Amino acid sequence: MDITIHYAFLPHTDPDAALAFYRDTLGFEVRNDVGYNGMRWITVGPANQPGTSVVLHPPAADPGITDDERRTIAEMMAKGTYGALPLATKDLDVVFERL
Repeated sequence: MDITIHYAFLPHTDPDAALAFYRDTLGFEVRNDVGYNGMRWITVGPANQPGTSVVLHPPAADPGITDDERRTIAEMMAKGTYGALPLATKDLDVVFERL
């Protein structure tokens, strides 16, 4: 599969589900997996693009946001309106069928 990452820093609420999607479904390699205080940061990326990564991070880790902002972020994530990962491929129909 030919996928190009342009840029990405994405929040996750379930590190195992994030790994299942990025590693197991898209075939990205895990470059880093770090836990701290019950939170987990995972860095993944396509094996053929070692200089480009997606950092999956816990949204609650930012000390500069309020509890209300955390709730808003959680609501937006649940709707799929918080964060984006622009991907590119030569044949979208083939990739879509595979996924």
